[in-house]
Amino acid sequence: MGLPAILFDLGDCIIREATEEKVDDVTRRAELVPGMADLLRSLRHGGHRLGLVADTRPGTYKNVLRQHDLDELFEAFAISDELDAQKPDRRMFLHALDALAIPEADRGRVAMVGNNLARDIRGANALGLISIWMVWNPDYPTVPAGPEETPDYQVSTAEDLGRLLAALDGQLDATAYRHPRPFPWRTDVSA
Repeated sequence: MGLPAILFDLGDCIIREATEEKVDDVTRRAELVPGMADLLRSLRHGGHRLGLVADTRPGTYKNVLRQHDLDELFEAFAISDELDAQKPDRRMFLHALDALAIPEADRGRVAMVGNNLARDIRGANALGLISIWMVWNPDYPTVPAGPEETPDYQVSTAEDLGRLLAALDGQLDATAYRHPRPFPWRTDVSA
C-alpha cells in the first residue's frame, strides 16, 4: 500500500461541528460530515490504519465515534486534553505516528486530513506528512498565512477525499486535488 496510515481531525472533518450537542463542554452527540462514515469504514476494511489527531475533550471523541459505531476503526488517538498539547504542536502528530508504529522514514507517505490551516495543515507540513485540507464550510480562514499552512491537497466532500486517498494509495495522479481548488460555496479560489 502507498499510504501506511491516514490521520484525521474530528471537528468539521468527521463530525459537523454545527450539530454538536454539548453538556459541560463535552459533546454528547453530533452528526457526521455526509459520506464520512462509509469512507472511514471502507478505508479500514481496505486495510488502512487510521488515527485521530484532535483538539478536543476525551468524552467528545469517545461519545461521537461510539454514537456512529466508528470507534473501533481507529488504532491511535492523539487528543489534546489527554496530551496537554494542541495542534500544531508536533507532540500531537508524533503521538499518533508512534502509536501506529510509523517509522520516521515513512512519514512522507502518511496523510493528515484536517479542516484548519493553522493547526492541522501547519502541523502536518512541519513533519513532512501529506496534508489534505477538508474544506466544506467557511467557518475557518480559507487563505494560508504562508507556505507552512499551504496544504498539499484540498477536498470538500468525503467522496472527493476517498478518490484522492485512492489515488495517493495507488501512487496515481492526484493533480486534480492539488491546492488551490474552488470552494463549494464559491466559484473562484481567491479569498
